[in-house]
Formats: sequence, structure tokens, C-alpha cells
Amino acid sequence: MLKMKSVIAAIGLSIVAATTWAADITGAGATFPYPMYAKWAEAYKKETGIGLNYQSIGSSGGIRQIRAKTVTFGATDAPVPGADLDKDGMVQFPAIIGGTVPVVNLEGFKPGELRITGPVMAEMFMGKISKWNDPKFVALNPGKKLPDQAITVVHRADGSGTTFNWTDYLTAVSKEWADTVGKGAAVKWPAASSVGGKGNEGVAANVNRVKGAIGYVEYAYVKKNNMNFLQLQNADGKYVSPDDLTFAAAAAGADWFSVPGMGVSMVNAKGATAWPVSTASFILMYKEPTDKALSKDALKFFDWAFSKGKTMAGELDYVALPDALTKQIRERVWTQIKN
Repeated sequence: MLKMKSVIAAIGLSIVAATTWAADITGAGATFPYPMYAKWAEAYKKETGIGLNYQSIGSSGGIRQIRAKTVTFGATDAPVPGADLDKDGMVQFPAIIGGTVPVVNLEGFKPGELRITGPVMAEMFMGKISKWNDPKFVALNPGKKLPDQAITVVHRADGSGTTFNWTDYLTAVSKEWADTVGKGAAVKWPAASSVGGKGNEGVAANVNRVKGAIGYVEYAYVKKNNMNFLQLQNADGKYVSPDDLTFAAAAAGADWFSVPGMGVSMVNAKGATAWPVSTASFILMYKEPTDKALSKDALKFFDWAFSKGKTMAGELDYVALPDALTKQIRERVWTQIKN
């Protein structure tokens, strides 16, 4: 009898454990912030026991997943327009700020040794400049022995917020690009010599693989893969290198609530030290979530990230949102979510 009571008690304890176990938060989307979300998730699980299962599948995939209600939140670097947010019954808010960087595979040059302007960059991505020793690029880099080597453009093969921001920048600095290609999460790449890669990971891998390649990736992938990058001329005419300080300089003047859904573009921002292709990565959540408990857990995760994840953001050269902005997000955006 005593043995039977012990078995029943053990079964009872296992049922309690099963009913109180917290499910992991699920998210999907942009590859741009993935290194940051992975680092936050690891630290958050150690502290709270609640995990985050984030699929790094690209911004377009994240929007599809949240609209299909298969994840707790979607993540996108290409902000969803206000009218679409209203139609879908969702809110949108920035979670982290970073920068997209032109990366190259050129032997004999150190990272940041070579310089480029926006218009010359646009001509490279259009295929109009097809050799590294083109006179226009040589003129920007006097004294550098540039090779007679073909340029291969490496771009995203999937729908991508990183592509949206990169093409947003090229559209801002080149009328010809604006008129012939434009901006979007996916565009028709005009360069004859080009190759696609899936995610920031795929672009980084292809640039490192293809001699003479040029591509664009989020800065965390530059550091992770020890990639060579170009200095880029900003709106003030200054040549700058990518890091958390130049990203923060670009974000300093952003008026976040001037656009529905906080979808502010920071490309080609004014400022002597501003990085020209800085961007925020955004979170999408339903105002009336199907699973209110998981939605509440997701907000707790981002609340923790905003409060305790700043140092980790700096370690990966992202920029944490300022306290004044996160306070506004809590008061003006999260209060619309019914948990």
C-alpha cells in the first residue's frame, strides 16, 4: 500500500510539473538581428528558464509566419506599412539598431583600407562598373594598386529586410538606381555577373568564396567571418567605418513616431560620423494574440532585453535602444496588446 501511494504521489508530481512547464517563445524572420537575439535568448533562458526558438529565415519569411499565426512574433528589417498593420491587427516596434556593410573579397587590402561613394557603389551593383581597377574606383583610392579583376555582385536570394535597406540606400544616393531598380525586399539584380545567397549567412559565405566579390551583410556577420569591408562616404561627405558608434550617430535624429508603425528609415542620415546604411530591426505582434500567455512571455523577453541586454548589444556592435524610446514603446505600443 505504501509503495502504491508513493507511485501515485510521483505521478501527481509529474502532472504538476507538466502543467507548470513554460513553453518556449517562438519567433521568425530577419537574419540581420539573429546574432543579437541568439545571445539574448541564451542569457534569458539561464536567468528565467524560458527559451526562445527563433528561426532566422529572412524578413519576408517572418512576415509570412506571423500572418499565418505560427509564431509568437515576426521580425523584419523592412518595416510593414501602417495600413497593413491596421489590416492585420498588429503592432510593430524596433528592437535593435545595426548597420549593413559592403563587404569584398580582394587580396592585399586590410578591412576599411579602400573607400567608396554611394553613386560608385550603385554602378557596381548595376554592373556598369565591372572591374576593380575601373577609373572611378581608382580615383577614390589614390596610391592603391587595384587589380584588373572582374567584380561579382553577391546579393540575397530570399526576401530580405537587409536587401530592403541596402536598396533603400542605393535608391537614395543614385537616381539611375532609383529609376531602373528601386528598393524592395527582393529586386531584379541588373549586374550580369552576380550570385545569390540565402540569409546574411549565405551572402557572407559566397563573398568569402568568390574572388573579386562584393556584397552586403549586417556588421555582426562581418566580424564573425573576419570579412574585408569598404569605408563608405556618408551624407556629410565623410568616409566612415561601421561600428556601434557610427550606427548610433545615424539613429540619433530619428523621429520614431513620425511614421505609422515606427518604420523610420535611417539610410543616408545626416551627421559627420553617421554610418549611411544604418537600420532598425522590427518586431511584429498581434493586438489580440491567439496565445495570450506566450504573447505576454514575448513582451517579458523584450522588456528584459531592453533593460539588461544593452551590454550584450554593444559586444556584437549593435546599438541598444535608448531608455526614453523603450519607455515610449512600453507605454504607447505594448499597451495595445491584449494579454
